[in-house]
Amino acid sequence: MSNGLLALAISSTTPALAAPDGAALFMRCAACHLPTGEGVPGSFPALRGQIVRFARKPAGREYMVTVVTHGLTGALTANGAVFDNFMPAQVLTDDQAAAVLTYVANDIAGAKPPVRPFTPAEVAAIRARHQAASAQASRTLRPDALAGK
Repeated sequence: MSNGLLALAISSTTPALAAPDGAALFMRCAACHLPTGEGVPGSFPALRGQIVRFARKPAGREYMVTVVTHGLTGALTANGAVFDNFMPAQVLTDDQAAAVLTYVANDIAGAKPPVRPFTPAEVAAIRARHQAASAQASRTLRPDALAGK
């Protein structure tokens, strides 16, 4: 069998990998932000309002990816309430991070019209720019003007 036919035979019998399921991945977040994304008053912010504003701007998208991949700590104001807690970094592939961030912005936060989906390439590029980031460093990337602070 030629190499081309062998490759065709292998590819036709190998199932395609399914895209990550943002809703299923969000269940990791639901312990703190609740399955609806409404958060826990005084402890964990709701994922509405400002998340859509973040997802519509490059600086906000950078912040969102860094929070998910490196965590977040320190006081911040979200939707008019002050929170001072810790979010651990999530161990996700670029595909998974893109899927969960798109789900949060469009489904949990209810973006109308929907925001541009996060892509694995976008997540990878942001990770590369912030390789040494930490939960504290993520806070410094927060575009407060978009947060309505």
